[in-house]
Amino acid sequence: MIKLALTDLDDTLIPVGAPRATDRAIAAIHAMVDAGLHAGPVTGRVPSAMGWMFAGDATCFATGAFCNGQMVYIDGELAHQEVLDPASLARAQEVLEDVEGAALAVYDVFGDGQAILVKRNVKSLEGHPEVMSEVGHPTRAELGPTPWIKANVHVSGPRERLVRVRDLLRAECPGLDFVFPSPTAPLIDITPHGWDKAAGVRELARELGVTLDEVATFGDSENDLPMISAVPNSVAVANASADVAKAARWHIGPAREDSVAVALEQITAAAPTGAMPAFMRQASR
Repeated sequence: MIKLALTDLDDTLIPVGAPRATDRAIAAIHAMVDAGLHAGPVTGRVPSAMGWMFAGDATCFATGAFCNGQMVYIDGELAHQEVLDPASLARAQEVLEDVEGAALAVYDVFGDGQAILVKRNVKSLEGHPEVMSEVGHPTRAELGPTPWIKANVHVSGPRERLVRVRDLLRAECPGLDFVFPSPTAPLIDITPHGWDKAAGVRELARELGVTLDEVATFGDSENDLPMISAVPNSVAVANASADVAKAARWHIGPAREDSVAVALEQITAAAPTGAMPAFMRQASR
């Protein structure tokens, strides 16, 4: 029986280009909660972004893990948080100073949640509009003393260039991990070394007294791979990357067909009898 369903948002629960979760997805989460189960997001996004992503419906994100699992909430209360190592983050900024069209971004997770680029050589960002995605504040030259929880790298160029920048940062900054949040977004997410979405899922399960075989995780991209690999009942949407699809036990339709919402409905329908949901009674591979 599934008691806790946790889903990535971008390109998993919410398809590319959609303004928010569908009414069906919101209703499916409510149905799980009303049945005494738990459901919510595990996302690289900050908590303040959840309002517009769920049409202001706080029930949908009262329980979940944000900033790639670094901020864990249970029924609306912060239960755990992980801060990025300041020295490692400063090193990442130094590495990126020499990379044209790329910049470190940090986020005020308890404020408006918009990006602040950290780059002294701002001239190197001219002509690279992709780098300005989600940026809501003036660029600053230094990180300052603030302990940052959420950070990522904004990169201009084709996917091959993002891979090169990611691999450079992995080599130069071993105190941090660098992963892609989406197959399409020009971003590289940053997490504390060894802390990822799987750690957030485990923390949620522990707090709720749920075993990992009672958890379902849904994902599509590289930053979902740890939580897809961490639980027996992991689920890939049809538009998932090859690595996520290979690692997942169960497979459903694409995000654009509201497939996660359908799966959540099936979890709720199966709960009264303690059975597994319909999509898990099909062939797993």
